[in-house]
Amino acid sequence: MSLRVHIPSLKKVPMNFEPQPHDTPTSSSDAHAQMFNLIYGYAASQTVRAFAELRIADHLAEDGVSAHVIATREQASPAYVSRLLRAGTALGLTIWVDDDLYAGADLLATLRETHPRSLRAQALSFTSEPLWIAWSQFVHTVRTGTTQAHRALGADFFSYLSQHPEHGAAFSDAMTSATAVWSDNIAAVLDTVSVQRVVDVGGATGALLRRLQIANPRLEGVVFDTEAVLDLARTATAAEGFPDRTHFVAGDFFETAPAGDLYLLKFILHDWDDTSCVEILRRCRESMSPGGRVAVIEFLWEATKPSRVVAMSDVSMMLVLTGHERTLEDFDTLFAAAGLRRISVRPTRDPQVVIEAVAI
Repeated sequence: MSLRVHIPSLKKVPMNFEPQPHDTPTSSSDAHAQMFNLIYGYAASQTVRAFAELRIADHLAEDGVSAHVIATREQASPAYVSRLLRAGTALGLTIWVDDDLYAGADLLATLRETHPRSLRAQALSFTSEPLWIAWSQFVHTVRTGTTQAHRALGADFFSYLSQHPEHGAAFSDAMTSATAVWSDNIAAVLDTVSVQRVVDVGGATGALLRRLQIANPRLEGVVFDTEAVLDLARTATAAEGFPDRTHFVAGDFFETAPAGDLYLLKFILHDWDDTSCVEILRRCRESMSPGGRVAVIEFLWEATKPSRVVAMSDVSMMLVLTGHERTLEDFDTLFAAAGLRRISVRPTRDPQVVIEAVAI
């Protein structure tokens, strides 16, 4: 039986997925403390991973659960779980109540599986072993100007995921989480009233498509991805009740694209170099119905408003793939080379935007 206590009113921690900028150091001591936190960033991310693995956010959704109870439920060491929860207080994840008793801070709720914008899947995938190992090649990547992750993984990143289905599934779950975090309001941003068939290019589990289908009961959709990923998409789609108006097409988006009048490319182009991006966009344009459009859903880099989320995503692309985060002008260049023209830019959740383009 879990131990439950009444937790008095506590200061709320704002739920903000964009890390806040550090204060400008006012002394050498402040600067050293700030740098120490950056150096130890890997320890913080692995601590978050442990919280996600042990489902501590879900356990602490109850009032005041002890470390011993959590350890028993998760078959872990009570002493080490206690120390993990103690470390969580320093990171703003937990609140110490008394003795071995802790409560979850508001920040921790973002790791709950049931949270509508849960980050748990991203916490598990983005701190997983393949990425952890790949980061050992980061300096070599910067020196050579080419991704070097294959030196650590024995294959390029996407090939590695296909060879290790458990990591591939975790990555697909992370992409579904990214949809929930930054594209939960996509139906209000992207108009589908006149759309008949949406193609979710590299759509993973099809989470983005389903959000549009919920808003538009007549909308037909296609999840376009590799066959291995489509098995996950079929399961997720059946669970949410849209198999009758969703089709699953396996293929290579460098070679072809299914017919449609709206193409969704969410976090696709930032994976690839400019030449590859132009090829993906051209395949969409070639298969597009008259009057159709492409919706590119990506982070946007703005030099006057640097985002830590975008910057960290950019260096991650540098490490494992050939792409990068782009400015609006960069996207315009890609569109022009692919025979497209930008017609709108709308924000979803900062720093993500929907950029729509039509054929020239």
